[in-house]
Amino acid sequence: MKTTTRIIVTALVLISGINLSKAQTSLQKDSIAMLASYSNEVYYSFTAGQVASVARNQWDIAFRTNIMSSSILVNDGVGVTLYSYPKTDSSGWASAWDTTGFSTWSPLYNDPTDWENGAFSRTATGHPDYGWGVYNSITHDLRGDSCFLIKTRDGGFKRIFIARKISVNNTYIFRVANLDGSNSTEISFACTPYMTKDFVGYDLQTMRAVDFQPAKNSWDILFTKYMSVQPDGTPYPVTGVLNNEGIGASKFAQVPVSYNNWGPQEFDISRSPIGWDWKYFDMNLFTYQVDDSLVYFLKNTEENVIKLVFERFDGSSTGKVVFSRGIVSVVGTPEIDFSTRKISTFPNPACDLVNYTLSSSINGNATITITDLAGRTMSSRNIAVRSGQTIIGNIDVSALQSGLYLIDYQVGTNRESHKLIIQK
Repeated sequence: MKTTTRIIVTALVLISGINLSKAQTSLQKDSIAMLASYSNEVYYSFTAGQVASVARNQWDIAFRTNIMSSSILVNDGVGVTLYSYPKTDSSGWASAWDTTGFSTWSPLYNDPTDWENGAFSRTATGHPDYGWGVYNSITHDLRGDSCFLIKTRDGGFKRIFIARKISVNNTYIFRVANLDGSNSTEISFACTPYMTKDFVGYDLQTMRAVDFQPAKNSWDILFTKYMSVQPDGTPYPVTGVLNNEGIGASKFAQVPVSYNNWGPQEFDISRSPIGWDWKYFDMNLFTYQVDDSLVYFLKNTEENVIKLVFERFDGSSTGKVVFSRGIVSVVGTPEIDFSTRKISTFPNPACDLVNYTLSSSINGNATITITDLAGRTMSSRNIAVRSGQTIIGNIDVSALQSGLYLIDYQVGTNRESHKLIIQK
């Protein structure tokens, strides 16, 4: 069982910031509504406000569009549940399936903390086994080796087998059939048309794509219903907040609403650093209460630090959430002319050579360093720069393996980092 090389985008642009004092921090109240029974999920941007309110009950499974990913989600917020069929591998797809003992099979849900670890990957044992398939180091494809039983949105059951991901054209081949094996259909599904989104859904009842997400760079957090895990390890449906990939969050408990000191904690860039437990159901009042001693800080897509305080949760009657948010730290202006984007890195993705251009408003020395996500230096060079001069050069990256790196430009104490993808 399997998932292509996991890429978690942790690169943050490292430039000087300006912290705002308590007097300067002004919180603005806002709200969203997921509607009755949480029928919609709401994508939210701290810059633009509500980006999209999307009906949840549209799709059964969703494919991650990243060419280097193999994450496949199930729509667990509406009850879609996946089971690994334990009595045969993919060679038994066409045979009669024995569901004796089904009540003892463990359901597979999406990892509540990681977008890359969808339900189809939860049986992974490590490279090259990625849950639903095995990675081929020559073709970079994944070949399916596991059969699954899936309970769809309507409560019925189907067989499903993810046969292959053809990496070169970002296409999945999968088969779906009724539980008894009838109406077996093979689908070829290309993710390339949906690359501006993180995931694209698929409706197993109508056998069609469902383009349900807004653009991946347009939102910071998602108000939704999803499967989480209770302290005893039991999966349980909850309503809460999920972060877009790369959007960090930190939580401070037992603090006043006026608390602004976000510096002492690192930002958590997992899928659910905010989650659902900022509220609780009061059995005496028979209504939801919000913990008034919790403050969250998030770093959004513009690298500003945002303060978030929840104020009210109305439950399933309207799905309304009331909260306040405001900027506590903004991106500052660097001393050199990086703010006008006179640094560029191309092509990206790169294979053998990566080119760069660099302009500076001062005389001095520039250091260009390529590191992996563990912080290990892969390449480094020093060059002299002059005010008003544009430097053009290239770096040999042919020895680097496919994956995500950081290319860091530094002049004096000023620094800017870019994400660099190596794709062979």
